[in-house]
Amino acid sequence: MEARAVAKWLHRGPRKVRRFIDLIRGCTADEARAILGVQASPAAVDVLGCLNSAVANGENNHGMDPDEMIVLTAVVDEGPRMRRLRPRARGRADIQRRPTCHITVVVSDEIAAEPD
Repeated sequence: MEARAVAKWLHRGPRKVRRFIDLIRGCTADEARAILGVQASPAAVDVLGCLNSAVANGENNHGMDPDEMIVLTAVVDEGPRMRRLRPRARGRADIQRRPTCHITVVVSDEIAAEPD
């Protein structure tokens, strides 16, 4: 059985979040929580919140045991960039692009079979 959680419209660049997603992919849920709990980055807090939501979805909606859950897939997608205008000299303006991202975490209580 699989359970998933999606965190959308996070005001962080996807490259900053992918560092922490790569650390937890394939770990058990408890190991992933321990890894993310010691990271000193706001992006790790966002990934931890999405992981906790996926574990809670599996426990409450599908009756899965949280001690046996494994992070099956964890993906960060790029969201739309917000555009803001920044005033410059002589009445001009520059465009500031502020990135957003979407995090998807899928947990499972079954070990995925490796392809031959």
